[in-house]
Amino acid sequence: QIAALSTADVTMFSTADMAAIISKAITGLSTSAVAALSTDQVAALSTGAISNLTTAQIAAMGTAQIGALATAQIAALKAAQIAGMSTNAITALSTAQIAALSTGATASLNTAQVASLSTAQAEALSSDQVKALTSLQLSILGADDIATFSTADIAAITVSAVSGLSTSVLSSLSTDQVAAL
Repeated sequence: QIAALSTADVTMFSTADMAAIISKAITGLSTSAVAALSTDQVAALSTGAISNLTTAQIAAMGTAQIGALATAQIAALKAAQIAGMSTNAITALSTAQIAALSTGATASLNTAQVASLSTAQAEALSSDQVKALTSLQLSILGADDIATFSTADIAAITVSAVSGLSTSVLSSLSTDQVAAL
C-alpha cells in the first residue's frame, strides 16, 4: 500500500507518521519519495526502517537528509547501504556519524569514499574501524589522516593492511605510532 503513495502524499506525513512506518514497509517508497522527505521526517524514521532502506533509496537521499540521521540510525546502516552512498554524502557525515559506522560499513567504503574523508573524519575512526580497513583503503588515506590515529588505532592495523601504508606515511609516523605497529 505504501508504494501507491505519491511523493506529494509522503511529504505530508508528520514525524509521528514517519516514526510509525513499519520497518519492512519503507522499501515500498519510491526513490523520488525518499528524496522528497524532509530532514525531520528522515530523523523520525526508526532504526529498523533505516536498516531496511534499499541502496537505491539511500543513494536518493541528499546530504542534508544523511546529515539528519542520528548516530543510532547510522549504526543501523548495512555495509551495502554505505557502499551506495555518494562521496558527497560521506563528506557530509559528522565525526560522530563516522564513529557510529559499523566495522562492516567501514570496510565497505570504496576508494572514492575513503578519499573523500576529511582528516577530522579519519581521526574519528575507532580502533575497531581502523582494524577493518584494507591495505587499499589505508593507501588512500594521506599522511595527515594517519597522523591523527592514536597508538591504539595504529596497533589495530592488521599485518596484511600495513602494506597499504606508503613510505611517506610510514616516515611521518611519530615514534609512539611506530612502536605501536
